[in-house]
Amino acid sequence: MKLDRTDRKILKAMQHNGRISNLELADLVGLSPTPCSRRVKRLEESGLIRAHVTLLNQSMLGLKLTAYIGISMDRHTPDRFEAFEAEVMSYPEVMECSVVTGQSSDYLLKAVVADMEYYERFLLGRLTRIPGVTGVHSSFELRRVIQRTELPLDHIDDTTLLRD
Repeated sequence: MKLDRTDRKILKAMQHNGRISNLELADLVGLSPTPCSRRVKRLEESGLIRAHVTLLNQSMLGLKLTAYIGISMDRHTPDRFEAFEAEVMSYPEVMECSVVTGQSSDYLLKAVVADMEYYERFLLGRLTRIPGVTGVHSSFELRRVIQRTELPLDHIDDTTLLRD
């Protein structure tokens, strides 16, 4: 799939404001509403636009603690990793989970919880009980310096082919 300049403008505008109306978007990118709507639909159907979400204020919801958790596994086998991943996917506290290299951990998780007491219950009552978990290393966010949801798009030009 190729993206042209107008597609990039659409993506940039929608990342900045997911609630922008089609009329406002069309005006912003220099299209009439119908072609603009068709382009957005094409971007959605291609999978480039994965979802439209609402970002909530974590602190106002009483979720004051963000933990970055390194998880070490006993075996590096597909079945062990699949079981771990299926389990952590069911935990709403886990915001992100990545397989990582270059560290002593196999996974890096980002979890959001109310406080340290909740974190202790989450860690000892759930995470460490997952079969195969042999080590856990936790770091806690003191202050968030940057939090972005918008991906950079400046590297894409009219000749760039996008693929999954």
